[in-house]
Amino acid sequence: MSDDVKTKVSKAAAGGWGALKSCGRHLMASGSPLVSARAMLKANQPDGFDCPGCAWGDPEHGSSFEFCENGVKAVAWESTDKRTTPVFFQKHRLGELRLWSDYELEGQGRLTHPMRYDASTDRYEAISWAQAFREIGAQLNALADPNQAEFYTSGRASNEAAFLYQLFVRLYGTNNFPDCSNMCHEASGVALRQAIGVGKGTVLLEDFEQADAIFVVGQNPGTNHPRMLGDLRRAAERGARVVVFNPVRERGLERFADPQDKLEMLRGGSKTIASDYFRPRLGGDMAAFRGMAKTVFARDEAERAAGRPSLLDEAFIAEHTDGLAAWRAAVDATTWDEIEHQSGLTQVEIEAAADIYLGAKSVICTWAMGVTQHHHSVATIREIANFMFLRGHVGRPGAGLCPVRGHSNVQGDRTVGINEKPPAAFLDALAREFDFEPPRASGHNVLAAIGAMLEGSARAFIGLGGNFARATPDSPLVEKALRACDLTVHIATKLNHSHLMPGRAAYLLPCLGRTEVDRNSAGKIQIVTVEDSMSMVHGSGGINPSASKELRSEVAIVAGIAAATVGSDKVNWAALADDHDLIRDAIARTIPGFEDYNRRVRKPRGFHLRNAAAEREWNTPTGRAAFSAVPLPLATVHQQALGRDGLFALQTFRSHDQYNTTIYGLDDRYRGIKGERRVIFIHPDDIAALGATAGERVDIIGEHDDGVSRVAEDFRLVAYDIPRGSIAGYYPEANVLVPLSSAGAESDTPTSKSVLVSVKRRVAA
Repeated sequence: MSDDVKTKVSKAAAGGWGALKSCGRHLMASGSPLVSARAMLKANQPDGFDCPGCAWGDPEHGSSFEFCENGVKAVAWESTDKRTTPVFFQKHRLGELRLWSDYELEGQGRLTHPMRYDASTDRYEAISWAQAFREIGAQLNALADPNQAEFYTSGRASNEAAFLYQLFVRLYGTNNFPDCSNMCHEASGVALRQAIGVGKGTVLLEDFEQADAIFVVGQNPGTNHPRMLGDLRRAAERGARVVVFNPVRERGLERFADPQDKLEMLRGGSKTIASDYFRPRLGGDMAAFRGMAKTVFARDEAERAAGRPSLLDEAFIAEHTDGLAAWRAAVDATTWDEIEHQSGLTQVEIEAAADIYLGAKSVICTWAMGVTQHHHSVATIREIANFMFLRGHVGRPGAGLCPVRGHSNVQGDRTVGINEKPPAAFLDALAREFDFEPPRASGHNVLAAIGAMLEGSARAFIGLGGNFARATPDSPLVEKALRACDLTVHIATKLNHSHLMPGRAAYLLPCLGRTEVDRNSAGKIQIVTVEDSMSMVHGSGGINPSASKELRSEVAIVAGIAAATVGSDKVNWAALADDHDLIRDAIARTIPGFEDYNRRVRKPRGFHLRNAAAEREWNTPTGRAAFSAVPLPLATVHQQALGRDGLFALQTFRSHDQYNTTIYGLDDRYRGIKGERRVIFIHPDDIAALGATAGERVDIIGEHDDGVSRVAEDFRLVAYDIPRGSIAGYYPEANVLVPLSSAGAESDTPTSKSVLVSVKRRVAA
């Protein structure tokens, strides 16, 4: 894209004709538009497959079409007629492919054959499944210690694949389970377990139909989980207040035109989503919620002084909580000057938001990675929980806490055992069921795994899906870590950059996608299951033919590696791979809530896993919901950048044409970007302060004080409505600037929304 192209931010509503046109383009680009379109009719349907995109829930009384624009992109991406065959790898060395973009690599299509890396030619070559399994098993068994291996999981893996994976790895002898959740909602799990005793949200979709106010914090549903916009829109239409806290003004949170509403489409209409839009500084959400709490306490004191009833839910607080007095003291000790400076909001704005909360009978608070990827994210989520406790907005209809997960089964993977710190009760159940003693010591999360590979104490890496090298921070260091391994194995549907960073021995194992039919030896179609953000577990069965006769399911690949590594004395891996019902029976016997799994999951829409906190049963040390009295951070990264020439707080986020590290296209329709991704969104006044002009090319320099040089080169400045002192860029391109050594307290989540950087104008050649 030329430097003189002007960015034109969309003024159209989210969704609408723009979404339909985008769907059409992606269906046609797949090369198999009829196959992809037919598949969409079965997306999120009881007799179809679960969308391989986001984890937003499916309503019991939903429409006949339960998909969105990004769902269409995900299905078209998977259903493409393009193929990456062994011939492709004969033509291209890995050194050459490393120069390609993520979009170009994935654009080659579906992987078709198991491959083994040949270092002498720098190419992947075809190998049989049997030989691949034998060699991988032999190399894992050659390690001096099972803890020298790292077993990564992407959140798109099914419950069945994830359960089998963790069983194999624990039989092998380690709890090293770096997982994609470590990089997104780990802070939510940690904070909620501390606050309410369960690391999941407490609401169902039906609660969105009853809420009077919905606080949407640090998330962009229009791009990341568009089906959520339908629920927010319906809430707004019946008069609920939708209160947004987001530093960036996102079109999808302002207005939405439902592409499935024929009359609205014909009229060119749309509906307002956000009734109120507040724009805190990066990392300022905790201060904003503390300010709202300060307002609630002040309003409550005034009411009681006038002889009127308390505004607080005193019965809920007395019966169900501990720690209010300490938190109240912390709130009282926090001044409005501190709150305003850290949040970037005025006292008047914060009081207005608090009054909406006070005027609502039932409140839901939702959040995503804009909250979870800061150093103080756990403390922020605890503050959100504190605020919701004040009026008893947990454990009753129309109210609750709702972390909005990303990948379609990231929550389910954790439920069935992908956890580097497994609960003792779960390990005890595995021991009884499979007659072995699982390892008890905590294993590695993502950051610990990278550190272990860099220092040489980890020698092998196996990735069950995902794009580890592009999802993680400090990109050059992660490449160094992977290439230092003796063994790397990737289970995948398409080629990505992680596959181009081979260890001494490396294997690329292609698997079936979510949309494809998986038949067992008897010809029976197998289903898998997933868990959404609302703890609903439902079945998923593909309908498309396999992209290649060589493909195997994730379950079969895990079983093949397991049998070759730990043998089949304790577990009949082949039988489990051939009959997923047997896996679900084992899950039912080992994990509470999955009783009668096979029957219940075959009911339309599946079943709900009990959430104790939603029933006001608190599995905390005190048996009560816990207030937290953590002080505000001394200074957020945004505060550190303010007033210092050339310094900024960087956040990474997605474009509209991507999902996590998967790049569907090079446009970002709502933000006005076409045909490129190396852009930096920045306030016009900050461009002027740099002495630069919009469209100018710059380098972004990491300013983390750890002695590591970090530079993201050749980005275009885009003038945008974003708070001064803050800039934003797409990941994975900007991940080079995110330090491994900067992580969330208690969560170890990379601080991808709080990166201190400077901007340097490029010298013309």
